Amino acid sequence: MNDKEVQILNETGTFRNLPVKGTVEETHISWVIVGKSHVFKIKKPLKLSFLDFSTLSQRKKYCERELHLNRRFSPIYLNVLPVRRGNGQWSIGGDKERVVDYVVHMKRLISAKRMDKLLKTKRVTLKHIRSLVNVISSFHSRAEKIWSPFQLEKATADFNDIASITSLARKHLGTEAAAVIRNSIRWSDAFLQVHAGRIKERIENGFCRDVHGDLHSGNIFLYEKPILFDCIEFNDRYRQIDLINEIAFFCMDLEAYGRRDLSKLFIKEYQRHLNCFQTEVDQRLMTYYKCFRANVRAKVHALGADQASGDEESFKLHLQAFRKYVQLMKTYMM
Repeated sequence: MNDKEVQILNETGTFRNLPVKGTVEETHISWVIVGKSHVFKIKKPLKLSFLDFSTLSQRKKYCERELHLNRRFSPIYLNVLPVRRGNGQWSIGGDKERVVDYVVHMKRLISAKRMDKLLKTKRVTLKHIRSLVNVISSFHSRAEKIWSPFQLEKATADFNDIASITSLARKHLGTEAAAVIRNSIRWSDAFLQVHAGRIKERIENGFCRDVHGDLHSGNIFLYEKPILFDCIEFNDRYRQIDLINEIAFFCMDLEAYGRRDLSKLFIKEYQRHLNCFQTEVDQRLMTYYKCFRANVRAKVHALGADQASGDEESFKLHLQAFRKYVQLMKTYMM
């Protein structure tokens, strides 16, 4: 499907003989139709270096993969349904017309309970964090252990890909930001060389697991029992990671919102449930992975700012976030 067809499906299509009619939201790899009680996620027909949604069969495969993986910890994932088109009519589900795509069908949750929105209005409490620890540590405890060997070259390349936005940093943020990026690459290279042995040891000790991979506040709803959603399904390597790497993303996200107090509480409570930090080097790994996660977010927003042609508001938001994540990287390297 394309942008126009998704809009037509939303405006004229049916689901169980009722209008689809929702709000279409877009990410760089999917469209999401948010209706009154249901959500439908459609994968874009893309082929990138890290994913392949280019064919109908591939999109069906990864819709089913998304359903299976997220059901490990989330109650909102219902099923995978075909998008059908025939005689000028569009529908989700059914069995008569030609299948043109697939959707992941989910329950609609209350948007106001999404954690990133609550962080912006300073309504995330210590109780919320303790409840989250219970959910996340429980999921992590039973997650499949992954024994794939550590590949220093890949880890180095993953971090150093940020070099691609050095010129954007210089253009939009100035020479100091560009210097932070160059320094971070040297810092990462040295860190990985020194601590590769401990990273390998943690894999041998069962700390690399098949977890979420994209654990940040935008993928959490703070109900009485928090609900996680939208784990990475398109590339196993991004999801099968050290537990410290997983929780570092979440803690970095809290710190990006200025809530280091919540980050510290999360780590303290998580450690009580699951003994993840066993050596002093493990604490350094936490800082390293927070820097890596800030690195990735900086790159996303740098590219977003550069592509926000003619959209001044979008440009300013991306630029503000770009600056914030570069500054976080600098603090983690101190």
